[in-house]
Amino acid sequence: MIEERGVKIATQKVQRKRKGKVVVLHLAARYPFAGVIWQLVHHLLGLSQLGLDVYYIEDHRAYVYDPTIETTTTDPSRNLKVLGRVLERFGFGERWAFLDSVKEQYVGMSRERCMDLFRDADAIINLCGATEPRQEHERSRCLVYLETDPGVMQLELMRKIPTTTAFAKSHKLFFTYCYNIGAPDCLLPTAGLDWHPTRPPVNLEQWHPGVGAAEPPAFTTVGTWQNSGSDMEIAGETYHWSKHLNFRKALEVAARANQPIEIATNLTGGADYERAIAGGFSITPAVPMSLDVDAYREYISRSRGEFTVAKDIYVRTRTGWFSDRTVCYLAAGRPVVTQRTGFEKFIPTGAGLLGFDTPDEAVDAIGEINADYARHARAAREIAIEYFDAVKLLDEVAVAAGI
Repeated sequence: MIEERGVKIATQKVQRKRKGKVVVLHLAARYPFAGVIWQLVHHLLGLSQLGLDVYYIEDHRAYVYDPTIETTTTDPSRNLKVLGRVLERFGFGERWAFLDSVKEQYVGMSRERCMDLFRDADAIINLCGATEPRQEHERSRCLVYLETDPGVMQLELMRKIPTTTAFAKSHKLFFTYCYNIGAPDCLLPTAGLDWHPTRPPVNLEQWHPGVGAAEPPAFTTVGTWQNSGSDMEIAGETYHWSKHLNFRKALEVAARANQPIEIATNLTGGADYERAIAGGFSITPAVPMSLDVDAYREYISRSRGEFTVAKDIYVRTRTGWFSDRTVCYLAAGRPVVTQRTGFEKFIPTGAGLLGFDTPDEAVDAIGEINADYARHARAAREIAIEYFDAVKLLDEVAVAAGI
């Protein structure tokens, strides 16, 4: 049992410390947004707290995105300074490397050190499928694919896309945030793979409830308004890799609920912007707030809670997907109102976390939270502890990998 603020919460404790060497592959330098960096940090810290010897190597060979100029660049130096400071702060200052594909040089740990780690690692975790596996990655005893954005891989495997098939064959274990995969109501195929459903981990020590006002005024959320490029077809019907379509259906919720809701996003004008403002929403730029891990954490912690929707491809296919940003709100003790994806089959809703399918349900959910905010705030943190603790979730990965 964990007792926090006088509330006893049943948790499944990790019984013993694990021993082994783990390398995490990711894309935090490629996309140096705070949410992406926190995703990496939660994994690195969780694995370390299990007792594992943990390293970070980013060697996808892609150009990086510089959010200050809003384009890709061959110069990763700015992004590496941002990421390097964060990794140093959390104890990984001498445990990371980035492959500059233009100069063919490793920044941080040497090439030789990275090759040794790949060879000696008990597991390499390809977080987000960030890296196309090469010979050096396949030397590991266990290359793990940890998928945070389900849909494309499953459908391309079903269509026998050669590059996707080769990518999958390089891995030994497959984890996915498609928690409902294999269930009759989930439209995404397993494509013949043995998937291990999982959820986004959060390091509870980094998110403390009670920051800011006891009852902040505005619900918020953070993210890109419209994504493109990964829409998929299932049985002749298109499923969209974007959540703006679902936001469009909810742009009157703020006014109807008489509740301030702010969206930190890149939307600056147009019909969606005008409808959002008319519907009682406020819109603020996500940059620069979303470029700093502390500013991002403070923004979430000082919010009343999160109001958000999910990508169309997660919702209509009944994936059971859950957002790694949303778990930060829960860990900070901020209630969440979010669109159902099937996650409600596995995570309790009704207190601290409320799902909706329609705008009417969203308005009612906000009203329920506002009627007893303190209870919902406590319940949000309890859900984070019980269902999203990084140590527990990543221990499941370690067990499956035989560490």
